[in-house]
Formats: sequence, C-alpha cells, structure tokens
Amino acid sequence: MTTEQFHAIGIESYDENPTPKAFSYTPQEQRPHDVDIEIEACGKVVKVAPSVTRFKPGDRVGVGAQCDSCGCCHRCIQGKPNNCRDLVCTYQASYPETGVNTQGGYADFIRVHEKFAFKIPDQLDSTVAAPLLCGGITGFKPLLTAGVTKGTRVGVVGIGGIGHMTILFAKAMGAEVTAISRNDGKKKIARELGADHYISTDEEGYVAKYADSLDVIVNTGKSFSENGVSDVASLMDAGGQLIFITAPPSGEKIELSPFFMLFNNYSIGGSVVGTPKEIEQMLQFAADHDIKPWIETIDMNEKNVKTVWQRMEKA
Repeated sequence: MTTEQFHAIGIESYDENPTPKAFSYTPQEQRPHDVDIEIEACGKVVKVAPSVTRFKPGDRVGVGAQCDSCGCCHRCIQGKPNNCRDLVCTYQASYPETGVNTQGGYADFIRVHEKFAFKIPDQLDSTVAAPLLCGGITGFKPLLTAGVTKGTRVGVVGIGGIGHMTILFAKAMGAEVTAISRNDGKKKIARELGADHYISTDEEGYVAKYADSLDVIVNTGKSFSENGVSDVASLMDAGGQLIFITAPPSGEKIELSPFFMLFNNYSIGGSVVGTPKEIEQMLQFAADHDIKPWIETIDMNEKNVKTVWQRMEKA
C-alpha cells in the first residue's frame, strides 16, 4: 500500500450522487456515510509499505475512482480489476482487511494499493492530470474498446466534463468527431474543442438527415432516455457501436426493439473507468498529444467546495 497526500483534485457530477451502482456491488444501505468524497486526485507519496516496489516517498502520483480490488477473482486475474465485484471505491467504501472507510480526494491523505496509483508524466500538471483520472479514462476507454483510429466516425452525446474530454481524445486518435446535444447551446464549445460536426436533437428530422453518419457513439449524458436511445442509435451505420459511460437515475430503463438491433447489427453496451494499464496508457497519450481538459482552478477549502457544487448543480 502507498499513502498519498493530495495537491490537486477534480470535481465531477458523480460527487453529487456518491458511489453509483456502476462503482459498487455493495448494497446502498451497507455503504458508509458521513465521509469525504471525490474520485480523481493527484499528490505526493508520503509513505509506502515494505512490499511496495513501484513508488517511493516524494513521487507524484494520481488516483482515480478505484483504490483497490480483491486481486484474486476471475475478473482480477483476467486483468479487469475495474470490474471486480469486490472493488474498493476511492470514497464511500471500506478497506476489506481493516473495515476502515475510504475517504476520497477531499481528505488530506488516502491509502491506495500501488497498482491503483499512477505516476503522472512530467508533461502533465497536476491540475490537468486530476480530471483525467476518472472523467478522462471514462471517455478514453470506450474509444479503445471500439478500436477508434484515423477516420473512424465518432459521435459524442453530451458536451460536459466527460464529453469534452472524449472529444479531445477522439480527435487526437484521428477520428472524425460529431458532437451531439439537445440544442445548439454547446455548438460553439464543440467547435472550439475540435468537433468536425454538430447535431442538435431538437432539430426536426435530424434522424433521417444524419442517418448512417457514425460508426461509434459514446453517450456521456446523465439520462439514457432524454434524447431517445433508438433515435440516437439510428445515426449509426450498420455494425455501429453505442457505448454508455455514465449512470442514469436508478429507475431508468432502456427501451430498444430486438429487431432494430438485429437488422442494423448494432452493439450496445457500457463501460466503467479503465484497467490500471489503460489508465497509464491514457495518461501517456494525453502527455504525448498535449491533451488538456478545460479546467478552472480554485483553492481547496470548505467554502469554495460548496460554491462549486452549487454551480455544478445549476449547470
């Protein structure tokens, strides 16, 4: 285990609804309460266990949504610890060997298994790297899974925190990127991010107009249903992949006709953060391609955190 002192953290919408089902198999009533939160942070290693080989005190590292896993289940052995049924989230969870609560990025220190701490490339400032450790990898992984490369036509639904980083990564991979939102309110931002095209779902007849225009869609919106999943999926060419990466309200369901999926040979699935190897790959990719999330920095104190939360809730 390593102990890390935080110097920079990110804030994202998951913090308003701690530990959604996507991050925990622990029943809600069994999860600890009254804890600090946040799931993406950078800092310095201050202490390491004798068995630690990857880090030493003073190293600059980051931690994302996960700080441990069981390490012995089928999923962990197969190199997919981010899908471990006994994963330990960075906050509102408990270390299995001690029962001590994980306290998240707003705490002064955190204890993390060395395989879930990541060296930050020298080219990345901590304020840039912090948002990448959860939001960034959440957008990066589905692009890897879908095999995005030069010329792949990628649609990104939702131009918020995760969505804007997904656009940056997709463009750096050489994709032709289409930003998709409910209206034209994000059109200027999407263009500034490098999006090649923009689709507003309130445009009458948009499905017919843009049908077959995409190979992959990454849905970063909070709701799966507000844009109509079938309508959005219909923007894909035959064999398209639609990947959901955020957690909607717990009672929300996706309604899709099996015939619709069969006829179009569509693949529809989900993705949650990434493996340690993928996170390291993402950080180096960001460093190599000078990818910098759009950020605003504030001093870390209770008053400022409350103000930022209020702004985020109104966004």
